[in-house]
Amino acid sequence: MKFPITGRIVRFVLMLTLPQSVLLWWLCAGRRALSLSAPTVLTAIGVAAVYAYFLLRLHLFPVRRSGGCQTRITILDGGQYLVSFSIWGFFLQGILYLLMLTGHMPLLTEFSEATPALFAVNLVSGILFLFFLLLNGQLRILFTCYRLGIVKRLLIICNLWVPVVNLFLMKYLCEKAKEECDNERCRFTARAARAESNVCATKYPLIMVHGIGFRDLRYFNYWGRIPKELVKNGAVVYYGHQQAWGTIEDNAECIRRKILQVLEENHCGKVNIIAHSKGGLDSRYLITHLHMASRIASLTTVSTPHRGSELICVLNRLPDGIYRFISAYLDRTFSKFGDSRPDCYHASKQLAPDYCTRFNEITPDSPEVYYQSYASVMKRIWSDSLLSIPNLIMDIAANPSNDGLVTEESAKWGTFKGTFRNGCRRGISHGDMIDLKREDYKGFDVIETYVEIVKELKDMGY
Repeated sequence: MKFPITGRIVRFVLMLTLPQSVLLWWLCAGRRALSLSAPTVLTAIGVAAVYAYFLLRLHLFPVRRSGGCQTRITILDGGQYLVSFSIWGFFLQGILYLLMLTGHMPLLTEFSEATPALFAVNLVSGILFLFFLLLNGQLRILFTCYRLGIVKRLLIICNLWVPVVNLFLMKYLCEKAKEECDNERCRFTARAARAESNVCATKYPLIMVHGIGFRDLRYFNYWGRIPKELVKNGAVVYYGHQQAWGTIEDNAECIRRKILQVLEENHCGKVNIIAHSKGGLDSRYLITHLHMASRIASLTTVSTPHRGSELICVLNRLPDGIYRFISAYLDRTFSKFGDSRPDCYHASKQLAPDYCTRFNEITPDSPEVYYQSYASVMKRIWSDSLLSIPNLIMDIAANPSNDGLVTEESAKWGTFKGTFRNGCRRGISHGDMIDLKREDYKGFDVIETYVEIVKELKDMGY
């Protein structure tokens, strides 16, 4: 049976005593200096054994693994414990030595006067003990916390050595680690509650259709951790595999071929489509103009610019020669990733409000298909570093209620199911809706969001 070390009282005792290991040995040895007498040697061995046990426990197993939770979360939870432990340890030891200097800690004073060398060893060993615990905790968080992101990690690493600033950074690290641990435990509880229930086992397979500028790559999933969770809960998931910079017409044809393949493989009559961004327009064209309504049970669009994006209006002010030059460069690049007919110039201009107005007029919804939509909104331009500039442009040119690329109103189509917002200053961006950064955000769980979306489709008979 392991000795518990996470309780408050035990933690206080450990913070008070472990950095003073040499002092404890000195007391147990009868306040004698180093000697080779049997009692002294036995005392040294005993103190060293206890010290080694707690040292290994703290560094390797600071917290117990929560039943069934990922090893990563256990490591992360241990990281925040160690950072907190070491900070309070430094604080408590500082008080002890301050009391000694002011004459209020006679024991330490006696120790320093009787054995100056041992006192120095005790001081240095205590500092190193707490420092390596702190370093261990920081590394655990920096390497396992998904909420930090690459940029934040680099900034924290560069500034952790700055006095005073590092205290705020360590507090921030602990907060992020705690948030993620709590979130993962809630997610684990939800998974356990629906174990073997196949809540995402829809009647028809799912086709997940990406947006503009991306492809369905083997080693980098456009949808992040979402498809894996859907499959765990019984869903059959496929991808549209359309072009990154294909026009609506070309992409719709790519998706049509994929759907026919899925129908043949699964011996079913229909599929459900979940589409993000421009993928929603590709899918609507597919249903109406390629006469696939009888093969589509439902279309769920997420952050799709059904009424266009005002960002394109701003980009259209660029000289046409520059616009075509940039488009040609992107076409050449993405042709290497599999685009057979990349056309960035026309594909991007199909997202302009004027074009989408005409598109909506000639692309009516089919009564055979259930259409529903979702939107999200960023609250601050710095909420998402990748979309800060587009969000600022959208705020000025259009409507502050946008996700960095698409306004809330533009995303509404069919049965509008709502706008995703969290209770924090960040909000939810266009990229957050597809788990682009593989990060978790307070007040919004993108993975559970899609589980709920698919569960509702199942409950509706799709």
